[in-house]
Amino acid sequence: MPTDFILYTTAGCHLCEQAKSVFWPCAEILGVALREVDIADSEELVERYGIRIPVIASENGAEIGWPFDQQQLLEFLQGQLS
Repeated sequence: MPTDFILYTTAGCHLCEQAKSVFWPCAEILGVALREVDIADSEELVERYGIRIPVIASENGAEIGWPFDQQQLLEFLQGQLS
């Protein structure tokens, strides 16, 4: 059962900041953590996520892409924890 989630992001991404602000209340409810991965550090990640960030992914590879609201994210996270 994953307890860490990944935020695919890059410097200066205002949508990524919004995604984090949606994530933190969910994290407090569920007791999960978020690890940020800057896609600029990998050509493969730029190719995969360059126009899709922010994306939150679970350790098993399931993803939710922006836009999402707190309820949608909470349901995604809960689904990954069950």
